[in-house]
Amino acid sequence: MIALADNIFYSAMEDQLTRGREIMRLEKPRIQPLTLENCNEDQAKMLKQQQIRGKPANIFLTMANHEKLAKRWLVFGNHILSKSTLDPREREIAILRIGWLCKAGYEWGQHVVIGKAAGMSEEDIDNIKTGADAGWSKHEALIIKAADELHSDAFVSDETWVGLKETYSDQQMMDLVFTVGQYNMVSMALNSFGVQLDDYIEGF
Repeated sequence: MIALADNIFYSAMEDQLTRGREIMRLEKPRIQPLTLENCNEDQAKMLKQQQIRGKPANIFLTMANHEKLAKRWLVFGNHILSKSTLDPREREIAILRIGWLCKAGYEWGQHVVIGKAAGMSEEDIDNIKTGADAGWSKHEALIIKAADELHSDAFVSDETWVGLKETYSDQQMMDLVFTVGQYNMVSMALNSFGVQLDDYIEGF
């Protein structure tokens, strides 16, 4: 019965992903992004430190509406994205998978760019959508399984944990869980706030 229930759950989840993957959740922002011209001095300083291709990305322009939250979130986000113990390619596999599961078009688009810079191929990007059975190495497949389990059950199964521990240290396991958690949370924010795609990225 448990296996049947799991199959029904994943089938429904994939149906939702298929229906929603081509469009953003919202066609316009619920929270309007700031501009460098209509923000205060502290907000402007923060935004100038978060420029991508010469200007702040929409996620940062949106988060600047809550400056105190944004400053503290950026400290944690900086650890996850650039200071954790995870290999960059493996980090991006986890981030892209949770972004796909959350139907977060903005996160997906940004991290396709970052993932390619970390060594992911077009085939790898496509395989993220298929999941753990898409020809990954054993270790990379387990990273995807961990993201799936955290998304569906908020728990890494014993089997997946033991498999990852063949390669990962305790610190890497902690960083993996927090990476998936960070981008699950970010996906919630992006989807709910209606953050729209920047002009240099594509969604699903």
